Amino acid sequence: MAASRYIGALLNSREQAHVFHFRTNSFAQHKALQAYYEGIVPLLDTWAEAYMGKYGRLPRVTSNKRFTQDPKKARAYFKTLLARVRLMKLPKDTYLRSIQDEITTLIRQTMYQLTLR
Repeated sequence: MAASRYIGALLNSREQAHVFHFRTNSFAQHKALQAYYEGIVPLLDTWAEAYMGKYGRLPRVTSNKRFTQDPKKARAYFKTLLARVRLMKLPKDTYLRSIQDEITTLIRQTMYQLTLR
């Protein structure tokens, strides 16, 4: 189910961002990753609750427990995450798409901030 995979991927991204956050030596990267892991949770929670309000409870949500340790791979990680979630066949409801757009904005903003020194 795409919604379960979407939620799982974003939950995983929160944890992955925190791993990168702990491992980086760059203050700019440290702050960008913190903004991501603090920002994704409320957006994801809003999306999931709105989804379940229409489609019902999710049967399961899975999350990957393997994390990349090298913070130099953070930008590539977010680029891959963005590509993965864009391929998911999610509902077309405008209220869900609006939240998805906010999530995409957060990912893109993080990708930009990871280029700062």
